[in-house]
Amino acid sequence: MSMKSPRRAPAFAIALALTLGVAACSSPAASDDGGPTAGPTGTGPSARTGAAGPSDYPLTVDNCGTQVSVPAPPERILTIKSSTTEMVLALGLGDRLVGTAFSDGPLPDDLAAAGADVPVLAEKAPSSEVVLAAAPDFVYAGWESNFSADAAGERTSLAALDIVTYVSPSACQEPGYQPDPLTFDDVFAEITEAGTLLGAPDAATALVADQREQLTTVAASTSGLSAVWYSSGSDTPFVGGGIGAPQMLMDAVGLENIAADVHETWASLSWEAVGAAEPDVIVLVDSVWNTAEHKIEALESNPTTAALPAVQEGRYLVVAFPATEAGVRNVPAAVDLAGQLTELEATLGR
Repeated sequence: MSMKSPRRAPAFAIALALTLGVAACSSPAASDDGGPTAGPTGTGPSARTGAAGPSDYPLTVDNCGTQVSVPAPPERILTIKSSTTEMVLALGLGDRLVGTAFSDGPLPDDLAAAGADVPVLAEKAPSSEVVLAAAPDFVYAGWESNFSADAAGERTSLAALDIVTYVSPSACQEPGYQPDPLTFDDVFAEITEAGTLLGAPDAATALVADQREQLTTVAASTSGLSAVWYSSGSDTPFVGGGIGAPQMLMDAVGLENIAADVHETWASLSWEAVGAAEPDVIVLVDSVWNTAEHKIEALESNPTTAALPAVQEGRYLVVAFPATEAGVRNVPAAVDLAGQLTELEATLGR
């Protein structure tokens, strides 16, 4: 296993401040909900109970190594990737969405109505022309790569047009910014930070409290079952590694990841390695481009995996792709996976 680099405190804890042009230079302590505490003057967003108002801005954060300043509550939000769209909807800000792009699947039932009328701008990452045509004042992306010259545009170019860019902190790739490993506290911290930046701190606080309560209902299995997280791929499987959402969710439900020593969020793993590990359970990621049913067909047609007891006995758990990246779906996914695992263990006599 690779050596892990020292991890910085989450970006929100480093730099969120009510600025007059100067960002905080020391890290404030985290509050009980994973969010920032008030700054030296005691007037930070978490020191109030009401929604952030015009006098609270500008707000500044260190986002994946980029200083981001939000001058006022965003009114025209554009999201890229399901995780960011669902975050905005879960914060009750669907009326501010001017468009979404790069959906990883249908919205969950509890958010479907709120997002039903939001324009879909592109199947994948939108071009800069598409972004500019939507006239957003805030672009919230699920991946750093969404902000590039051949995608939505570079962050510096968009900033020059007074468009704020923000990347899901859990998707940061640079050492010291990438969660290592991702935890539910990181997820809750993003909810808190996003809610503060978007002018909905109360909604964020309530959402975090609800998700923390849901998480307490998840009882990790003590059966010691091993598992492989099968995300995509047929010739070579793309699996959940040891530092991302797959590992976080498997830890939550008590599954031992056969790829836990791979210091990546996701990674390619040979079928021979999967066969040698002989996982007790296979977690299937269900996506529109590579369904759980298609994955089962691939497993049953591959001589290496067809011989696995987990395949022969159908020991599968299923999770929707949008729940496999850090966001508001992680906790509900943990609850659902724990329920599936309990049912599976009953068939195994565990």
